[in-house]
Amino acid sequence: MLIDRAGLAEFLRRRREALQPEDVGLPRGSRRRTSGLRREEVAALCHMSADYYARLERERGPQPSEQMIAAIAQGLRLSLDERDHLFRLAGHNPPVRGAVSEHISPGMLRIFDRLHDTPAEIVTELGETLRQTPVGVALTGDLTSFSGPARSLGYRWFTDPATRALYAPEDHPFLTRMFASGLRGILTLRGPESRAAHLADLLLEQSDEFRKVWDEHEIGIRPHEVKRFVHPEVGALELTCQTLLDPNQSHFLLVHTAIPGSESAEKLSLLSVIGAQTLH
Repeated sequence: MLIDRAGLAEFLRRRREALQPEDVGLPRGSRRRTSGLRREEVAALCHMSADYYARLERERGPQPSEQMIAAIAQGLRLSLDERDHLFRLAGHNPPVRGAVSEHISPGMLRIFDRLHDTPAEIVTELGETLRQTPVGVALTGDLTSFSGPARSLGYRWFTDPATRALYAPEDHPFLTRMFASGLRGILTLRGPESRAAHLADLLLEQSDEFRKVWDEHEIGIRPHEVKRFVHPEVGALELTCQTLLDPNQSHFLLVHTAIPGSESAEKLSLLSVIGAQTLH
């Protein structure tokens, strides 16, 4: 496919002008004259240089890669139809939709952008973290930094002792059963050629504990509403986890809150300060 430079530039401009700062969690400010977002704001949302993005809007520069287009689609909060249109304008075939897609829906991102003072993350059905709030990073570390099979929390549970250290030791036996049960359910749903099946094969090779619990063939073990974390700086926290599901993409928005006035609430306030410091 050939790139449609004029069409790409016009579409990018129109989508940028349609977005308002509050749509993406940015302050409007009293001196704003631009009707929508500024180019440098969109570039920051897309994790690219302002010069690179500006050249695309001016019909200049090399053909953007699929990775760049995916980042722009996410930064501009495009729907799946808009994302696919953007890919075609850039001369690429659109990515597949469904459970393997990492494109987060605009609606879920709008909610996520308003949770800046709360531990929250967006994850795939395999427990791969796609986005975290700063307080979420302060609570569990940057979970978006993992690559390969280790992106999956369930995989890390059986292969990385540091992952277990984040959770109360008395909960470990239950969590072991829960992660194995969850992976089996996804494998059954997605089939023997799925990524879930690949993770199960890896864990069967690498973890005696996984093999033992896998042989129990348990299914349907659900997470507890209250999660008990162990933070290296503030200690133990009990947080209630609320979940919002995007069924079209099989993404989950996890939001952790503490009972007002509790010790965990005080510790969350401290983590909010720690999270803010990581941004400077």
